[in-house]
Amino acid sequence: MREIKIIEVKSELGAGTRGASLGVDAIKIAALDFGSRYFKKYNSVEVANENHLLLEATGSQYAKRISGVLTIAERVAEEVAKTINQKVFPIVLAGDHSSSAGTISGIKKTYPKSKLGIIWIDAHADLHSPYTTPSGNLHGMPLAMVLDEDNIEQKVNMLDQETMNYWYQLKNIGNIAPKITYQDLVFISVRDTEGPEEHLIKKNNIKSFSTADIRKRGVEKVAIEALQYLDNCDLIYVSFDVDSMDAAISKGTGTPVTNGITEREAGNLVSRLMTSDKVCCFEIVEVNPTLDKENLMAENAFEILVRATNSLIND
Repeated sequence: MREIKIIEVKSELGAGTRGASLGVDAIKIAALDFGSRYFKKYNSVEVANENHLLLEATGSQYAKRISGVLTIAERVAEEVAKTINQKVFPIVLAGDHSSSAGTISGIKKTYPKSKLGIIWIDAHADLHSPYTTPSGNLHGMPLAMVLDEDNIEQKVNMLDQETMNYWYQLKNIGNIAPKITYQDLVFISVRDTEGPEEHLIKKNNIKSFSTADIRKRGVEKVAIEALQYLDNCDLIYVSFDVDSMDAAISKGTGTPVTNGITEREAGNLVSRLMTSDKVCCFEIVEVNPTLDKENLMAENAFEILVRATNSLIND
């Protein structure tokens, strides 16, 4: 049985829609509604946030609030590294997905020589950089951060020097860049991408399983194939964005997309992936209760969290 620590990241600086910082507490409320003692059972720590910056100017239009996102990513990296060094398994519950760059940095900080595989369960590829972003929201950029990817070939935005400096720092947290390679990345249910991201997906031949693949082959097969594909990796990190689930299930996320997986498929998928001994960290992001009815997305997320945890401790 593995010891677990919950790392709470109540930050939403990287999101375009307000409210994701409330997602962690919404999941806790869902636990209470289910009569669960989950959050009593496991130790937790809250990473200090910088949400006061939401009341200030966004700074660069191509990397909004990037200084705050950098601060959060550094803090998350430190907490994740500390947790792993204590031989404890980190489960990260975060607001927006930009904080995952910190999670990955924390894993690499602890295991700099290890080959890290990523299973990215998300509607979005999150491969934009400030040079290609259409929105300037950094929750669309965490994989570019850890891949040390500018995608200059697809450049559409001109950056000022300050933004370039912050972006460089984000890519170089822990003084390791890149932290992962495209060959060690697996997409599941990614379906809402823009041209610059599609260019990188095609150019680097990123392994991808669509919602149709899950329906056709079944969750078990897709999970096994994803893990087999990353067989040459020493460690695997699983990141679950709730918008991987279909928009019809719940509106409780900032960027819902149709043609996603069901909550049952998501639970089965995560549960199966977590049985792998190589999985060293699990993360759930982007629950936004302000967009939801009756806290449905947080309830779905909590059930998936419980299934992931049960697979982990019973493995």
